[in-house]
Amino acid sequence: MEKIEVAKKFAKDIRIQVIKMVTAANSGHPGGPLGLADIYAALYTSILNHDPKNPEWPERDRLILSNGHVCAVRYASMGLSGYFPVEDLLTFRNINSYLQGHPSTRYMKGIESSSGSLGQGLSVSVGLALGARLKKETYKIYTCISDGECGEGMTWEAAQSAVHFKTDNLIAFMDRNYIQIDGNTEEVMKLEPLDKKFEMFGWNVINADGHNMEDIFAAFAKAKQHTGGPTLIVFRTILGKGVSYMENNPKWHGTPPNKEQEAQALAELI
Repeated sequence: MEKIEVAKKFAKDIRIQVIKMVTAANSGHPGGPLGLADIYAALYTSILNHDPKNPEWPERDRLILSNGHVCAVRYASMGLSGYFPVEDLLTFRNINSYLQGHPSTRYMKGIESSSGSLGQGLSVSVGLALGARLKKETYKIYTCISDGECGEGMTWEAAQSAVHFKTDNLIAFMDRNYIQIDGNTEEVMKLEPLDKKFEMFGWNVINADGHNMEDIFAAFAKAKQHTGGPTLIVFRTILGKGVSYMENNPKWHGTPPNKEQEAQALAELI
């Protein structure tokens, strides 16, 4: 299927840009963005209703990045989609760049919410979903959350509210790689069974492979069809996907590669 192949190529390009960005900045988080690349490729090439030439188009779908430290994957997706020149990606995290280490509505269009402290995205999304309903708008609210932030109470307050208010225009998706900055999530703060916890709150939960493009498209298609309440897609992912020395290694949660490591990573990705 053509859209599958287009998304796979886009995901490869995202990963290449992410490596170049964090290396040029000598700062940032490569592991999470590499793990999310396939999902973001599907979103930006096919699933999201958006217009790079008109970032504030009123009918666009909203995409909220709760785990803002992985913003390299979103910036790369936006640059490759035509929101801004691709070469600007190499200004990532520079003091005067609009591509800061966390997305900010102050610096660029096409970003729906600023981030900083982890775990606020789901709450923001419930508010946006309710606002869309009041205005009788039909766009969807897509929300990227991390597994680590599910150790925070704010996430569960938002999860409860989303069900109470029957926000079926809200589709959250989780980067379930079992890794956060201090190590394995189940050692830092046991989270499992995460899917069952959300189900008990009343969410429609879909489990999927975050690196299988057919699975990714099928999961979002099912989510869009659900009515009566919010949906969570739990994507099983691999931190650092595509770069052998980064995969499943917590070190690469927030450590940029050096020039030699960049060369190895690009050789593997290209």
